[in-house]
Order: sequence, then structure tokens, then C-alpha cells
Amino acid sequence: MGVVAREACPECGSRDNVAVYDDGGKHCWGSGCNYHVSGGSSGPSAFKQNTKSVMEMVGTVNNIPDRKISKTTCNKFKVRVAFNTKGEIEAHHYPYVNTKTNEPTAVKRRECATKGFSWTGDRTDIGLFGQQTCRGKGKYITITEGELDALAVSEMFDNRWDVVSIRDGAGNAARDIKSQLEFLEGYDTVVVCFDNDKAGQEGTDSIKDLFSPNKLKVVRLPEGFKDAGAMLMAGETQTFVKSWWDAKVYRPDGIVAGTDTWDALVANRNIKSTPYPWEGLNELTRGHRAGELVTVTSGSGMGKSQLIRELEYDILLRCEGNIGILALEEDISRTALGIMSVAANRPLHLEEDTDTESLRPFWESTLGTGRYYLLDHWGSTSADNLLSRVRFMAKALDCQRIVLDHLSIVVSSQESGDERKAIDEIMTKLRSLVAETGITLFLVSHLKRSSGTAHEDGGRISLSELRGSQSIAQLSDIVIGLERDQQAEDEAVRNTTVVRVLKNRYTGETGPACYLNYNRETGRMTETSKPIEDEPTEF
Repeated sequence: MGVVAREACPECGSRDNVAVYDDGGKHCWGSGCNYHVSGGSSGPSAFKQNTKSVMEMVGTVNNIPDRKISKTTCNKFKVRVAFNTKGEIEAHHYPYVNTKTNEPTAVKRRECATKGFSWTGDRTDIGLFGQQTCRGKGKYITITEGELDALAVSEMFDNRWDVVSIRDGAGNAARDIKSQLEFLEGYDTVVVCFDNDKAGQEGTDSIKDLFSPNKLKVVRLPEGFKDAGAMLMAGETQTFVKSWWDAKVYRPDGIVAGTDTWDALVANRNIKSTPYPWEGLNELTRGHRAGELVTVTSGSGMGKSQLIRELEYDILLRCEGNIGILALEEDISRTALGIMSVAANRPLHLEEDTDTESLRPFWESTLGTGRYYLLDHWGSTSADNLLSRVRFMAKALDCQRIVLDHLSIVVSSQESGDERKAIDEIMTKLRSLVAETGITLFLVSHLKRSSGTAHEDGGRISLSELRGSQSIAQLSDIVIGLERDQQAEDEAVRNTTVVRVLKNRYTGETGPACYLNYNRETGRMTETSKPIEDEPTEF
């Protein structure tokens, strides 16, 4: 009965430990796994591995030419090769040593034609492949995913450093490492060099937290090379050695050594600030930047939507990249007309009798440029839905700046009924999304009712008045508030908005930034000086 193929094990999860025999039978040779299918049967049956079969160690110690493994390396690991009648190598035999008796008790056979594996002998208490060649202490030991890779690493280092391999593939890495953890902990540094594929990455992830702090290093192989053996075969010994020495000390996610921050520092220095359309705001904020979450807030009717339209048009003129707009209080035609009005310098949405074709030049210079992408939400405003659209705009449509107007609608669509919790969850996801994609996100948020002068009557805004949760203030890089006395007797005061910076993580400067006057004739908000209200009339 011969092995005709190898496949993954449905029980232990190993990638290729199941031997498929020519009679249809299957058996997993992974350590401790009982998966077995008898020849001709339709399903698995219980099978206890024979851990004390006769060990078959045949062949001779010889070099392995196709893998560029020398006889010296094979002799170090006591690896033997078996030849067929044509004088070609047909199989490798990798000995495994009992850690208690220090005697070889099991052999793993690799069929060169099928790349299949089988075991003979007693696997009880065996160590890692090559463990008998190691000192058990010292500066370095390297762990590979397979025996050939262990031979290759040793070859590329002229057999100077200790090298071992796990026994049964990346899927069983944690089990194999745990069984020999005390031995491995005897070294100052453990270097993991698993295959450069998904299984290898998962295997590496499964053992990262097993070792003492600062002991584990992980080798990142160059693109195009699956494993250490492939690099030796390609003659890339120097490249591999450099990758090995460049291996970084593993730390839990989120922890970065100060010595690893240079690239991030350089990348951050390359991020340039983009000015706002208003100089007073620029003096405090130095503009807006990639990777920032900017929140704009005010009471009702303060001009948030108009300020956002001014910003959306200014970005078109001033910046490269596309602009994403999720305007949840209006349909896409109203959003388009609002941006076109800024370009036209007149309130087109109020010109009901204007001929449609006369609007085309303004459409062509704005929406027609192909740089705006709008969400036609059709009432679907669930948080997950919107977050997926923001991610799509950023990653698939190259929208480097995205506007979400406004947060309260997203929150109101949630089923939990707990507004504070909903805001916390959405803000955390938005903050993570900004970090993930590197976009600038402009978020519109409402305020809760003021305990003093109403916001609509010109009451000053504070961060504590952001609606629902302090996570809006905590997770935003910049918070901009708009204040206006809608009921002022003086028309200039009534039509002038105070732009106040409530939070500014970039420069730390806060306070009144500028005054924007709304011109009813043009429909535009332009920077102006502080209006002086007329003296009240005496009766």
C-alpha cells in the first residue's frame, strides 16, 4: 500500500499530515491525532496510532543536490537519503530523538515525488527535529516550519547556530513548541522563521505569546520567497542572513520600541497641512491634515450645512484626490445643488425658475469633474452600513477627504435605544477607520440643549454640550463650534457666525477663530470682522 497524496486533517487541522493511500484509505500522522479512514470505507473510524512500530532508518548520509544541502549538514543532523534503481534520491529520512534517552526512536520519511510524509518508530517523548544537535543554551536558536528549512538555515550559517524544526507543520506549531518550551527558553533569543504564507503567519501568531518578554524574534522573508529552503536554492544566502539579523523582537500588538519609530516619524513629517478657506481658522488650527477627525458642531440653523458646502468646494479647488459626501438630511440632488451654488456664487436652490441647461456649467465644474462621490442612502443609515460605505469611498474610490453629515441621524437609527452607548461605539469605529485609511473625516454633530443662553440666541458652546457622549470630544482631533444669535435685532449680527475652536490636538490653540457673514444675495459665507451691534432703542 503506497501513499498517493497528502491533504489537510479535518480533526487536528494540520495542513498536509493526512496520507492518502492507493486503496482509498487515509491516516493522519500528526502527533496525538486519531483521524483514520479505512480503505474502501465511506467515513472515519477510531484508530489508535501505533507509537511503537519498527523504526525504519534506511539509506546513507549524503548531500541533497537539488536542495543545495551539503553532506556536512546532513551528517550533523544524521539525515539519510534513499536512492532508487536509477541512482536518484527518492526519499529523505529525518531522525527524531527521545529527549529522555537521547536516542533516535522515530523517523519521518519524505517522499520526493509526492512530497508526502510518513512516520515509523516510537514518537513518545521525541523532541523537535535537530534538537539533539543543539547545546540547549546560548545566544540564538532558530525554529523553522519543516526539516528541509532547518537544514537550509543551518547550511546558510555554516552550521554555526542551533536550528530546529517543528514536527508536524504550522497548524501544530503551538503544541510542538509548548512540549519543548523549557529547552527553548534556555536561549537568549529564539528566532522564528516559518513559511512566507498564510499558514506560516498563523503558525507564528499561535506561538508569539509563549516565550518570555523580548526573547522572540520573527524573520520576515523577502517577497517572492516562500521559505528559507527556497532562498538557499536561489543562491540568496546573503539576503537570508540579512533578513535573519534584521528580525524584529516580538512585542504584543500596539507596543512599539522607540528605536522602531523613525519610519513613522518620517512618514508623519511628509503629511502636509491643507488650509481652510478662512484665515482666522487657519491661524489657530494650521489647516486640516490626513488622518484627522474634525467635528463641526452647533445648535440648529447656525450654518453648519453651508460651512460644509464651502469646505467641500474649497477642497475641490485646493486638493488632489476625490471627496466623499454622506449627507443624511438631504437627497443627492440637493447636495449637488448646494455645491454648485458655491461655485456659481449665488443660491441656485432658491432660483426655482432658472433654466435647467443654464445650470450645466456649474455642474460640469463641480460634480461633473468626477471627483465627488455621494451616498444615495435611501433611508438606510445603519452604523455598519455607513461605515462600510466610508471604507469603500476611502479604499476603492480614492476619497482622501470624506464628510459625514450628521452623526445624530446615524445614532437615531440604532436599535439599542441607548444614545450614549451608540455614540461611543460609532465614534470608536470612526476613529479606527480614520487611522486605518488615513483619510480626513469631517463629522457634523449636534449639541444638547444649553443650560444657559440658548444656542439659537448666541449662547457660547462648550465641549460638554456635545450631544450624548464625551467620546465625540475625546476621539476628535479638532472640534469646531458655530455660534450665532438668530434673533438679534441687528441684521449684521443676525447673519454673522462665530467660528470657535473648542479642541485642537495639533497646535493646542483654542478660542474664537473668525467671523463668517452670510450674504443672502450670493448665498456665501465670507470672513468678516466682528460685527458691532447697534445701541438698543430707548422707549
